[in-house]
Amino acid sequence: MSNIQPYRFKTISEFHKFRGLPKPEHPLISVINVELMNDLLVDEFHVIKDFYSIAMKRNLNYKVKYGQNSYDFDEGVMFFTSPGQLLKLTFEKDEPVYQSGWMLLIHPDFLWNTPLAKTIRQYEYFSYLVNEALFLSEKEETMMTGIVQYMEQEYHANIDQFSQTVILAQLELLLTYADRFYQRQFITRKIANHQILARLEDILDNYFKSDSLVQNGLPTVGFIAESLNISSNYLGSMLKVLTGQNARQHLHDKLIGLAKEKLTTTDLSVSEIAYALGFEHSQSFSKLFKNKTDLSPLEFRHSFN
Repeated sequence: MSNIQPYRFKTISEFHKFRGLPKPEHPLISVINVELMNDLLVDEFHVIKDFYSIAMKRNLNYKVKYGQNSYDFDEGVMFFTSPGQLLKLTFEKDEPVYQSGWMLLIHPDFLWNTPLAKTIRQYEYFSYLVNEALFLSEKEETMMTGIVQYMEQEYHANIDQFSQTVILAQLELLLTYADRFYQRQFITRKIANHQILARLEDILDNYFKSDSLVQNGLPTVGFIAESLNISSNYLGSMLKVLTGQNARQHLHDKLIGLAKEKLTTTDLSVSEIAYALGFEHSQSFSKLFKNKTDLSPLEFRHSFN
């Protein structure tokens, strides 16, 4: 286990100074050409930023790690981190670091007292893992870069009463396009995502066949996501696109299917079935069952007799 103490940057100015960059022209927002950042003369570097970071990088010769997942970036990708996330960078010894692209840094104070201060939390990709990065086509990459360049031009110009409004409008456009491109990615990467779905079914089948339901109750979305080596938010977003349901709904449908099987093929009482499915109280099971099927467990059983 690594004992490396992470560098924590509370302000964008601190980050600029550490990476050998000129002082930012605006204290709360900055667009950085990553090729201008000085090299980190370490094998491994951990960083926590107390501000939002949106990065478009390509041709990286180092690994980026978030949580238990690492990724090599050979092509142009975007990834998003929110304040307080831990990012780990691992470098090859005695090799100069190379990367190209840009990084957009936004301090939460820049969003203060604006609608985006709340709505930015709705973009779940800020909580995705690094290996769930956004892969863009050349056309999409050009579009996103153009938006960021426009934002940079705006804060480089003379600041007036409209500057923040214009920049926030461009930021919201950037986030909306990112949302759209992620939805596209869930579809275009269908093979990989359906492999995840197959693994999800195996995990749930094994969990339901074991004593885990009785001992631990229903598996949490976090447990399932960790077993799949993806983030909970990514799992939910992917399922929403591919199945029209979130992770909790998918789990409940799997459970109801198992309940129907027990109701129609065994003589177990409703209470016994509820207990076998991990419910402490049969009333909770009956409520969920009726909510999903419009029938009580007994009504469902009697409909087969």
